[in-house]
Amino acid sequence: MATASTTRTADDAAREVVAPRALRTFLGNFATGVTVVTYRRGDFLNGATVNSFTSVSLDPPLVLVALDRRTRSADHLGSGPYTINILADGQRDLATHFAGSTTPATVPWIDEDTEAPRLAGGVGHLRCEPWRTYDGGDHLLVVGRVGEFEARRGRPLLFFRGAFPRLAGQPGDTAWAWSLDDPTSGPQFTALD
Repeated sequence: MATASTTRTADDAAREVVAPRALRTFLGNFATGVTVVTYRRGDFLNGATVNSFTSVSLDPPLVLVALDRRTRSADHLGSGPYTINILADGQRDLATHFAGSTTPATVPWIDEDTEAPRLAGGVGHLRCEPWRTYDGGDHLLVVGRVGEFEARRGRPLLFFRGAFPRLAGQPGDTAWAWSLDDPTSGPQFTALD
């Protein structure tokens, strides 16, 4: 009697142990900032919301974004310059717009006629040239060499557990705020006799 044999790979076994949906939910416990990567290729002006963003190296100056392989941006980002826009607290509509929301948003483009347009109102941006791309499973890891960056005042937009929470504290808080060592607010504790 002939029997059908099945060959299982290590990836098959890992999928049974680590359910992708459960892992995604777990990873949502790590709070991140929100960026929109913008670029122009010919007449095609586009952007993608990305919270998988990190610094890689200071010398040379490199940063990384991870893009879902199914997106148009994964096809285009490695072929020319792009801008990583770090969104401000009040830019949730832009984040959802570039994540594919059907809700229309007014896009505040700056330098929209260039290959690496940027967005107004964020807390900063980095203009990058593609440096390397790497396989990241269902994502493409795009490393860019930073050619220009600018930081602006304001609070960043955050993403945590599928929502956009607000950063605690007041707009005028210093780096010392909420610390027992804050020199601007006096003693934060009482000495015991």
